[in-house]
Amino acid sequence: MTLFNLALKNIRRNMKSYGLYIGSTIFSIIIFLTFATLKHSGDISGLAEQSKQISGIMSASAFVLIIFVAIFILYSNSFFMRKRKKEVALYALMGVRKQKIGFLLFFENMVIGMVSLIVGVVSGFFLSQLLLSLLLKLMGLNIGIGLAFSPNAVIETIIVFLIIFLFTSLQGYRVIYRFKLIDLFHASKKGEELPKTRVISVILGLATLAGAYWLALQDLTSEAWRLLGLAMPIVIIALTVLGTYLIFNSVLVFVLQMLKKRKFWAWKGLNLMTASQVLYRIRGNAKTLTIIATLSATTITAGGAVFGLYYDTEENVEQYTPFSFMWEGQEEAIDDSIVKESIHVDTKNIRINSEQMEKAYTVIDHSAFEQLAEALEWDIDSLNITEDEVALIEPFYDEQWTEDVKEVSFNKVDYEVVQIYGESIFNISTVPGTVIVAHDKAYNDLNAEESTYQAVQVENYKEHLDLSQELEAKSSTVDFSSAVQDFQDSLEGTGIMLFVGSFLGLVFLVATGSIIFFKMMTEAEDDKDKYSILYKIGVPEKEIKRTIRYQVGFIFIAPLILGLLHGTVALIAFSSLFQMELWVPITIWMLAYVFIYIIYYFITIRGFHKTIFNTIQEGN
Repeated sequence: MTLFNLALKNIRRNMKSYGLYIGSTIFSIIIFLTFATLKHSGDISGLAEQSKQISGIMSASAFVLIIFVAIFILYSNSFFMRKRKKEVALYALMGVRKQKIGFLLFFENMVIGMVSLIVGVVSGFFLSQLLLSLLLKLMGLNIGIGLAFSPNAVIETIIVFLIIFLFTSLQGYRVIYRFKLIDLFHASKKGEELPKTRVISVILGLATLAGAYWLALQDLTSEAWRLLGLAMPIVIIALTVLGTYLIFNSVLVFVLQMLKKRKFWAWKGLNLMTASQVLYRIRGNAKTLTIIATLSATTITAGGAVFGLYYDTEENVEQYTPFSFMWEGQEEAIDDSIVKESIHVDTKNIRINSEQMEKAYTVIDHSAFEQLAEALEWDIDSLNITEDEVALIEPFYDEQWTEDVKEVSFNKVDYEVVQIYGESIFNISTVPGTVIVAHDKAYNDLNAEESTYQAVQVENYKEHLDLSQELEAKSSTVDFSSAVQDFQDSLEGTGIMLFVGSFLGLVFLVATGSIIFFKMMTEAEDDKDKYSILYKIGVPEKEIKRTIRYQVGFIFIAPLILGLLHGTVALIAFSSLFQMELWVPITIWMLAYVFIYIIYYFITIRGFHKTIFNTIQEGN
């Protein structure tokens, strides 16, 4: 039997162990091929004229995916090699030369890589069309695109993943030269020493994480931002990662040891054994759990933020483009059946010198303001402006940043500011800046250049893109603004970000779940003899299964809780920074993440059960 045939036989024998690894790798290849196809597609190049960020975003996303997949494959490969070191030692003991064993491992990894690559490329060719359709739907574009096939994308995918698989295969080849025979035989028996509680590390871990959260929730005007400046995000990330590691390395050690001392809990069923199992390996698991928690937090934060922006696209557009159409000039003919409001507005532009700077203002009279406010359904019943009073409309009003204006002076008169509205009454791209609402007489007495604007509100504005383009073509100024066009532009930008964020997040989640699965399967191999002994001395099968659920559940739940906590704090900071209410989309995103994560938990439980009870059956 040749080495190649032996490699194929080993792969078939270990297919159940490699199944999830191969599946995760194939999924990563499909996503990379999709991104590469979108980047190289001629149809997408034409689309890029409408959304020029597509090519750049896809290229950057593909690069991030390459780095992550390479790390994931290397990490996964190390688990498989640890599991098979005893098998490698047997080959050496039988007299097989190290070079041939190295070639055997090399062939196995390359065959697995090639199979994954072939399946991934073929599947990706068909699925890329589906994913492309999804992208266009998210971007709100009704464009017909044929079957997306890009030879350049296929070649790029093959080259990238061949390099990754070649490198991991060479890593496997080197294993036989890096360890002595006795080390290979006892590789699976090497464990961590029983960790001791370090109170200083416990306090430091909690304090570091609390400090990271406190810094993350500070606004941009705080003393912390003033002192740290642009280094603030780096400090927050560093403290979060360090605090996460110390939580797993010290705080959980302290908690588990406290539980072991509580007799009412420790002596219930196999709780003592479960705590000891986790405690015994906690130092070895700390790095893995830190990586998983960090990846989870990154996926939740990035995905939640992007999904939140996409979810609130309509609200964001209406905030700064409240009228369906607005332009400077004369009225245009529009079908009366769709028009809700059509308002003719005269404005005057002035410049006012303040202590800090000269600022431009748009002035309207109270009558025009009432018409506009009524069309936008503002509550202005309490506003009664006299000749020496004005109201301010500040679209970008923020209590932290906006100057608190008590009075304004123009036309050689000081006017008291009696009301400030923090919303936009004009389309920002047509009439930007702060608007002053003056008494009708004060407006008429104002000696300034006057402009005329048309503000139109239509039914179901998102359905009138053609009308928007027609009106824009007729408009003789560059000040034409359209809610439907702004909505379409925002949808394109946030849609592609949601597409990329969702699928990169899904790859991260799949890889994270796979890493935990490999970790737990390794522990199942190490623990199967212990569980077999417990079964023989009379421990019920139900109790063994409960212990397995707790042991696996701890490894899943601990990083998930921390990841959700990190993500929640980060998203609260994001919402506060951009003055957005994102709880609904964030909750939806987190629930979706947890749902997929739970699926991996049950897959891992099933695999753990199978390993343990197969050993028990063989022993009987």
